[in-house]
Amino acid sequence: MSVQKPVINQKRLRFDSLQQEAFLNLWRTYDRLKLLEDELFCQYELTAQQYNTLRLLKAAHPNRVPTLYLASQLVSRAPDITRLLDKLVEKGYIDRERPAENRRSVQAGITEKGLTLLTELAGRVRECHEKQLGHLSESELEHLTRLLQKVREPHEPIESSWHDNFD
Repeated sequence: MSVQKPVINQKRLRFDSLQQEAFLNLWRTYDRLKLLEDELFCQYELTAQQYNTLRLLKAAHPNRVPTLYLASQLVSRAPDITRLLDKLVEKGYIDRERPAENRRSVQAGITEKGLTLLTELAGRVRECHEKQLGHLSESELEHLTRLLQKVREPHEPIESSWHDNFD
């Protein structure tokens, strides 16, 4: 069964502004690239945010990271960091503890099972990125990165580690 495409007058398909056109192109690009990422992580019953969390914890290993700091370092906002971490604890990829000196703080660390998962995923994630952006040259990728940083700069919190990437 095929879906019949409606006839859309391309001349009428205009944008309200150049900013709107650019934004909608960013959004569409994100959606197309995310499909490939979701396909990979779904095989491991992970989300991209959970994967990002594991990578951050691996970078801190063997140290632990306060959960609020961890939430601030994620690529995309995690309004419910507790639930995100709960799922990783349930799978045995991370553990959490409350330090005796500050019971209000919760610190997370990656487990051996989490480290093993990241090792297993490393090549597949590189392949995914190659599928997503491998058709661009190195100079095009560098230019794209600089443009995206410039777009984000006025909206990036000063305390974000991503803010340090601006030229």
